[in-house]
Amino acid sequence: MTQNFYDNMEVINSFEKDGFKIEVLEYQKLKGSKHHNIAKKLYYIHKAGMSLKQVKVSLEDRGLIIESGNLNFHKGNIEMASQIGGVGGLAKKMIKSKLNQEAMFKPLYKGTGEVFLEPSFGHFIIYELDDESIIVDKGLFYCCEEGIDVGVESMKSISAGMFGGEGWFQTKISGTGTCVLSIPVPFGEVLKYELNNEKLQVDGTFALLRTSGIKYSVKRSSTNLVGTLTGGEGMLQTFEGTGKVWLAPTEPIYKYLTLGTSGVPINYTKTE
Repeated sequence: MTQNFYDNMEVINSFEKDGFKIEVLEYQKLKGSKHHNIAKKLYYIHKAGMSLKQVKVSLEDRGLIIESGNLNFHKGNIEMASQIGGVGGLAKKMIKSKLNQEAMFKPLYKGTGEVFLEPSFGHFIIYELDDESIIVDKGLFYCCEEGIDVGVESMKSISAGMFGGEGWFQTKISGTGTCVLSIPVPFGEVLKYELNNEKLQVDGTFALLRTSGIKYSVKRSSTNLVGTLTGGEGMLQTFEGTGKVWLAPTEPIYKYLTLGTSGVPINYTKTE
């Protein structure tokens, strides 16, 4: 019996509606290396529980917007459509790209068929927007269905821009529909809060997203200077209001393991 491509894959997350289907596929095992040193790396990757994932989108006369550079291949009657929108549209895209430091053009693929995005050892979440806006860190946007607007959110306070660790601009995703985000930790390590006229303060930059009803600023950990100095926490990312805030509390640990105590990236693949 001939092995099928999908025999080595498992659907770990999916969403479907009205001719638009997103699937997050997980490769069960990578075993195609012909070099012993790469085979050794793949062995330890498998033993560590890491897995290669790939986002597949099935379209039936629908459109898909992706982050530039994320396309792997597509099959069927699918064409890339222009989203420039004339001189004015080009100018707006140039400004957005400059502000949030992301690709100027996000290609739109329309038609009927299948679109496969770049495989990755990272992690993906499917988020359904219902006439709302979410603000996410730069680099988290992966793809979305046509009709959703991917724009820029500017910091509303000087403290957030200067001390928040995210810069002056973040990515704003608005509308009704489905989007996929590429997140730095497994979904099971994401802490999802629903704030109801409450305050959440975070010591670090591991907040993944917030809904537009949440006010974001950076404040001292104490109302007085002595308290700030003795508390040892300094400035805290502060989220106030009613809405959602998603955190990745384990992300700083992964950054620490990547950089090491010296702050220099560690080459884990180096062999003696």
